[in-house]
Amino acid sequence: MSTRTPQVASHLLRDPGLHLLPGGRRIRQWSLDEIPQLWCVLTGKMSLVGPRPALYNQTDLREARTLLGVHRLKPGITGWAQIHGRDELSISEKVQMDFFYLQNLSWVLDLRILGLTILKVISKEGVSH
Repeated sequence: MSTRTPQVASHLLRDPGLHLLPGGRRIRQWSLDEIPQLWCVLTGKMSLVGPRPALYNQTDLREARTLLGVHRLKPGITGWAQIHGRDELSISEKVQMDFFYLQNLSWVLDLRILGLTILKVISKEGVSH
């Protein structure tokens, strides 16, 4: 994304493609832009699986997560919501997916999410730009 991109969630941009740098579409399609977050996993600030971190200006998402206790979970690179819609989910749908994950926490669910994430990345499913 260019430095002039508005600081909003990418799905809220009118035409996200206008803000991509050369090669950016391919990087986004293959989720290669997530690789730097692996450092956050290694340092313990994030998990591989968990709710995606909210942007500072996504107060509606943060408030809804707080009401359901989802905010207590460590944020993750991928999660239940990401494998069920990624960019296409509404805020309320994301929060419900995150709440489902909170209620059903297990290493088996985490393995399922990781496996389905790999399939989604390979198929480029759910990427709107």
